[in-house]
Amino acid sequence: MRDLQQKLGVARGEQPAERLFRNANLVNVLSGEIYPTHVAVDDGRVVGLGDYEAKKVIELDGAYLAPSLIDGHFHVESSMLTAPEFARAAVPHGTGAVVIDPHEYANVLGLDGIRYVLESTRDLPVDFFIMLPSCVPATPLETAGACLTADDIALMIADERIAGVAELMNFPGVYLGAESELAKIKAGKGKSIDGHAPGLMGKNLNAYVLAGVGSDHESTELAEAREKLRLGMHVLLREGSTERNLATLLPLVNSNNAMNCSFATDDKLAGDLVLEGHIDHSVRKAIRLGLPPMLALQIATISTARHYRLRNFGAIAPRYWADFIVFDDLQNLVVRQTYKKGILVAENGKCLAPARPPTPQPRSTMNLRYNAAKDFQVPSGHPAKIRVIETVPHQIVTRQVVEVPRIKDGLVVSDMERDILKLVVVERHRATGNVGVGFVRGFGLKSGALGSTVAHDAHNVVVVGTNDGDIARAIEELERMRGGQVAVQNGQVKAALALPIAGLVSDRPLNEVIEGIAGLKAAAREMGCELDAPFMSLSFLSLSPIPELKLTDQGLIDAVNLKTTSLFA
Repeated sequence: MRDLQQKLGVARGEQPAERLFRNANLVNVLSGEIYPTHVAVDDGRVVGLGDYEAKKVIELDGAYLAPSLIDGHFHVESSMLTAPEFARAAVPHGTGAVVIDPHEYANVLGLDGIRYVLESTRDLPVDFFIMLPSCVPATPLETAGACLTADDIALMIADERIAGVAELMNFPGVYLGAESELAKIKAGKGKSIDGHAPGLMGKNLNAYVLAGVGSDHESTELAEAREKLRLGMHVLLREGSTERNLATLLPLVNSNNAMNCSFATDDKLAGDLVLEGHIDHSVRKAIRLGLPPMLALQIATISTARHYRLRNFGAIAPRYWADFIVFDDLQNLVVRQTYKKGILVAENGKCLAPARPPTPQPRSTMNLRYNAAKDFQVPSGHPAKIRVIETVPHQIVTRQVVEVPRIKDGLVVSDMERDILKLVVVERHRATGNVGVGFVRGFGLKSGALGSTVAHDAHNVVVVGTNDGDIARAIEELERMRGGQVAVQNGQVKAALALPIAGLVSDRPLNEVIEGIAGLKAAAREMGCELDAPFMSLSFLSLSPIPELKLTDQGLIDAVNLKTTSLFA
């Protein structure tokens, strides 16, 4: 803190403050009150509440002044934007800080990916606090680009911008006492330890919490979230592009437990950030569903800051950073202005912060080896039925169903009439030649193929298609672009978005990324797909720790028992 003696003099009213936010209706998330006052700011911090002299006065005329909003768990890569472009999208919606897990960068690039994130998130109008990825790879059932150990976590944990250890996705390993997982928790002691335990309840959940895990963002049912809250876990209410759990979980929240809850988006596309909003969307939705505005704003600010030990964030009081939002309607939060350390950085939907030079891109990550003609074929087997991945709308969990396949020339092929489409995963990090082939229901394609190098968690190439020719063409285009997303029909590229940064993120400006995503979605719809976010849904079909059935480069995965399984039932 610059010259504390000077600021103490300002706080005592002996010297003028740099700025005074006058005639605010202050949303005090510490006391749970809203009342008229003035807020004095000096050197980027709040120095006092009340009547002060100031060199510059910002007249609010009775508008609401609240702390800027905090996302409790977010993968910035999921927006497909660089950190500076993400900030341009999020700051107009009142975002002041995000707790991020660079899990995807780490799965592709290892420690180099985390270092890239640390560098690319500096000096932005959003503060990024980084949780160190704990499961790289997420399971042994997929081939990732790197492997991080407890020693790697210990190497970086002391950095002041590291908030703790990110989601422990190998939750069976934790509650069964696997030394590798317990060592990661030990390496992060003194900082936050995030959990990831979909559906976990009962005695195994007791053991998971006992090991030292402090939060969870994977609850999809109210009873599950309630049990986790009762055991002392901080419950993150997730509302992203695909994972929409807020409405289901909100009845859990009341004035006695709101301090143990946060909002989180987990994964959100660039277009959704701009059009729907970020944490402000969660606040609006929670209020619309009946949560009192004060509780919604406390969850979006001070609850998250305290859980992750973000010092001087999340409230408006002396010593706290002057990170503010200004809005006019308490029942329908629409951010009019966003301030960072007392400086206006967004107004009326536009980011005003200056652009910063781009961070140099990391190395290329496309190293494929496959035989398209042979590797994608599935000879018909006995018995004749096959296991099919069935998508669940607005969720990342899937179901396993058993169906009689369509057979042509002795091969199992896509069946568009019953919406059973071929799904292919090709390893892209080490040129192993691994290719997984399965079938999925829920995309509705009548022709063509959709492909992506965003495929949680190992981020190999994943393609869903109606025929092998278009599947192969999609993979060729992804390789040419050094990663990305593509829609192919009759051998022609209908739409594409290059993601050359780790095969996950575009190097283009925000508006171009939004246009690219919209073009991909439109092309998918023309080919018969009616999913709201088809490429986001596609990206989760390889997420082996999430039940019930998934596909990785190593084959079909029984994600309940964490083991490979046969395509043929």
